[in-house]
Amino acid sequence: MTIKLSYVIEFVADMDRAVKFYRDVMGLALKFQSPGWSEFATGETTLGLHPASDKNAPGKVEIGFNVANLAQFYDEMRAKGVKFPMPPKKQDFGGMLAQFEDSEGAHVSVGGEN
Repeated sequence: MTIKLSYVIEFVADMDRAVKFYRDVMGLALKFQSPGWSEFATGETTLGLHPASDKNAPGKVEIGFNVANLAQFYDEMRAKGVKFPMPPKKQDFGGMLAQFEDSEGAHVSVGGEN
């Protein structure tokens, strides 16, 4: 199964300030901006900005992978003892997403077709 690093997500306190930093200071190409999610093109991996919350403090970074078959990935990883705080679930944006814990306890997102 091919697993591709597709996103690096930073949780931000001020979306406008963060977008201005990455666009105007760093020079990254802005794909789109909204109050709840903004994206920058950085080659094969997208930088996503998400509003911070009580659960995800400003400056926290999370990685996200994509797989062709999320259900298969979920089953295979669970069989290997990987914990999923969020099993595969349809999201408001229409895609499927799950979240697992890596060996260090970090939450890692994984999206897929099903």
